[in-house]
Amino acid sequence: MDPVNSDHYPHASRAQPVTAGIVTALVGFTSSFAVVLTGLRAVGASDTQAASGLLALCVVMGLGIVFLASRYRIPITLAWSTPGAALLAGAGSVVGGWPAALGAFVLVGVAIVLTGLIPKLSTLIAAIPVSLAQAMLAGILLPLCTAPISAVVHTPQTIAPVVITWLILQRFYPRWSVLAAFTVAAIVIAVDRVASNNSVSFGSIVPRLELVMPQWTWQAAVALALPLYVVTMASQNVPGSAVMASYGYTVPWRSSMVLTGIGTAVAAPAGAHAINLAAISAALAADEQAHPDPRKRWIAALTAGWAYLLLGGCSAALAALIVVAPAGIVETIAGLALFGTLASALTSALHRDVDRHSAAITFVVAASGVSAAGIGSAFWALIAGLAVHALGFVRRRPCGSKGHTSTGAHTAEESVA
Repeated sequence: MDPVNSDHYPHASRAQPVTAGIVTALVGFTSSFAVVLTGLRAVGASDTQAASGLLALCVVMGLGIVFLASRYRIPITLAWSTPGAALLAGAGSVVGGWPAALGAFVLVGVAIVLTGLIPKLSTLIAAIPVSLAQAMLAGILLPLCTAPISAVVHTPQTIAPVVITWLILQRFYPRWSVLAAFTVAAIVIAVDRVASNNSVSFGSIVPRLELVMPQWTWQAAVALALPLYVVTMASQNVPGSAVMASYGYTVPWRSSMVLTGIGTAVAAPAGAHAINLAAISAALAADEQAHPDPRKRWIAALTAGWAYLLLGGCSAALAALIVVAPAGIVETIAGLALFGTLASALTSALHRDVDRHSAAITFVVAASGVSAAGIGSAFWALIAGLAVHALGFVRRRPCGSKGHTSTGAHTAEESVA
């Protein structure tokens, strides 16, 4: 990046990147923390263990962002794997329970580290058609995104205000739509607690880490670790590096993968499922709204890192609030937070004619929620989609058109070049 004289930006405020960093952290946190808590509880975490996982994610993300932004002087930000949390919510409990889920998280961290160290692993991940990975994700998200519809039908007096707020903000200020919906939900929860004369105890809102020894089962490795690794790489890390490249920044791929992988593995016993490059929220710190001078936007990322550390202190209070929420509130917030991800996944899954049938089968199997041999639908969806894709490849090969077999995905090395 060419040197830039700060005098070229006389109207730039010193507080601009700081403000952008705070916004980046707030949007990243509030837009999907309910999804994280829902996913962790679905695979066996208690309320306190889910709160511990949220805290661990915030701490590792914050420290990782501070290190990377300071070391490379670029606005690189990290995030928890929202698609991965949605996958957990759809997968449900596995053989071995919560300790086995933690073992799967450790495996994901190790796999991410190896991806950064071994280029062939990046190539292998890139060989999985993007359409299939996105179709699997869309199938997992579908039941979660229909939850607000069911909730508003059963309890409209509590759910309708949340959904209406989200719809209005989607029209005018989409960036803040989930935060606004959660604010309304918090008011609904508070009113419900007052009406029932039931308050939250002080002890439940004190943030703390609750460590559990991970265990390893082959069912958890196949049903959780493998799909979680795939969606984290395909839906977060590779797009995250592409977003940064679109703003003229080169992500330090190896360092980022090693750091996030180690962070995931180390924080897994506390409940952290996966940490990765930010994709959607990455733009908030990398575009000109953070600062007109590209050389100073790293300050936005640095601020976001510190902000995540502060937000981690709210993890227990938010988890306690969700525990006492009326039926349907948590599912509604999580579903609304995932609508944009669902739309993006469906678009990516079905936009290529050559992959459409295999992607559709992947989507249907994932959405079915079927479980066999103790393994959830995400794994079987990927297997079914790859099988159909391979059969289609065999049929098209005699035509001599190599373009038909392309996945449309760049390798990880290309993405960060």
